[in-house]
Amino acid sequence: MRMDIQEIMQVLQQRYPFLMVDRIDEYDDKHAIGYKNVSIDEPFFVGHFPGQPVMPGAMILESMVQVASVMVSATSEKGKIGFFAGADDLRFRKPVKPGDKLLTKAELLKVHGKFGKVKVTGYVDDEVAAEAEILFVLGSTLDKE
Repeated sequence: MRMDIQEIMQVLQQRYPFLMVDRIDEYDDKHAIGYKNVSIDEPFFVGHFPGQPVMPGAMILESMVQVASVMVSATSEKGKIGFFAGADDLRFRKPVKPGDKLLTKAELLKVHGKFGKVKVTGYVDDEVAAEAEILFVLGSTLDKE
């Protein structure tokens, strides 16, 4: 299954400038593949770093978490969303720069009640840019206005 940005926004609560996934190419209850097209217009590049823009590690992690959250939310009970609860073994391997396509592969490792763990790996040009095991908790989505 695939999701475009409109479908992603029906699942995730984040909006610009904090929506960090542009498309999900495939997902099911065990894995997801999605990406973020990194543009020089991203607000964080103004200060990180002038003259040598590099995507902050926190934003790389956020992008990977959002791909995993789409997988978890799209395959869980309706109205539930996977909220980020922590990261284990987080490593940044390669800088992510404007013009890059940050492709994230997420693999569900385990679920126990409302808690779970997902292995996420972010790639740029087939090279690992970042990886982690993220912890999530299933919760109710925020009320929409």
